Amino acid sequence: MDLFHRLSFLGSIFALACAVAAGKAADDKPVQVAKLKPDSPSEALAKKFSLGKAADYLDTQSVAWIREHRCGSCHTTFPYLMARPTVKDKLTPAAKEVRKFFEDSVANWDSGKKENKPRYDAEVVAIAASLAINDARTTGKLHPMTRKALDRIWTLQKADGAWDWRKCNWPPFELDDYYGATFAAVGLSMAPDGYADTAKAKEGLAKLRAYFKKTPAPNLHHKAWLMWASLKLDGLMTKDERQQTIKDLLALQRSDGGWSLASLAEWKGVDGRVNDKNGPSDGYGTGLVLYVLHEAGVQPKEQAIKDGVTWLRKHQRESGRWFTHSLNSDHHHYISHAGSAFAVMALRSCDVKD
Repeated sequence: MDLFHRLSFLGSIFALACAVAAGKAADDKPVQVAKLKPDSPSEALAKKFSLGKAADYLDTQSVAWIREHRCGSCHTTFPYLMARPTVKDKLTPAAKEVRKFFEDSVANWDSGKKENKPRYDAEVVAIAASLAINDARTTGKLHPMTRKALDRIWTLQKADGAWDWRKCNWPPFELDDYYGATFAAVGLSMAPDGYADTAKAKEGLAKLRAYFKKTPAPNLHHKAWLMWASLKLDGLMTKDERQQTIKDLLALQRSDGGWSLASLAEWKGVDGRVNDKNGPSDGYGTGLVLYVLHEAGVQPKEQAIKDGVTWLRKHQRESGRWFTHSLNSDHHHYISHAGSAFAVMALRSCDVKD
């Protein structure tokens, strides 16, 4: 190879390396997103149902969140990690960017820099659980950074078996230790490579099981999450408890086929509002309940599942999302991000396609 061709070859390699370092492979398009905007209840319904449009909505909202806030969130980026792989097999630039953000976060926790340390125990648990679910739905292998995060949660576990969760009085997520324990349990139940059976996990899981045994679920929302975890992690629910949870969830289905987040507990928002348990069906309530019911064995041929799927297909908005009214304020309704993620998971669980 002469000098000219060698230089050309080296130039090409350098250009490729720069592209990868910038967060995109040579054949990827850069992720273009606008600033986060409030989700509005007045947005028109979509003229045509589209999972692809839902995926685009999840992509843009999640990328915008990490770029603007530089953190994870229970209503946006963590549900995104769970849901996005169910739409397309190939990792999109947005999915890669969000995933890399959390991998880098874990890698730098012990860098010695104050800004890289986890701010809360809940942050470690949520990242570990979400990455584990994402691993299960992408490569099927436990990523080294996921293992590192999962191993770390045991160093933070409290004596009662739960974790010190965020208690900002922002239902349904940042409210109590019980929800954090169910979140961890879901991630552990799905972690690949038999992580739950490893020596590092066994003692902590025994404490977690004891916590659930002696601590009643404070509401049906949290119980639905616990049922999800119990499907792959023994010792969290008895068969009778699972059947009763299914029965209780089915009893809350609306006449239009959907479910309402507000109906799943006696929620009091951070602004003092008491949420209406008889409020309309929404994306998060319908998506979560439909997903866990189907995963728990309620078949697509059952009328409740058919009606839930129909509700989701009919109530997608033009942006690709499903609206969910915030339990806490009327400003942004970011819970619509989680609602859209669970709507996608529910539809794909029931094998719905465009």
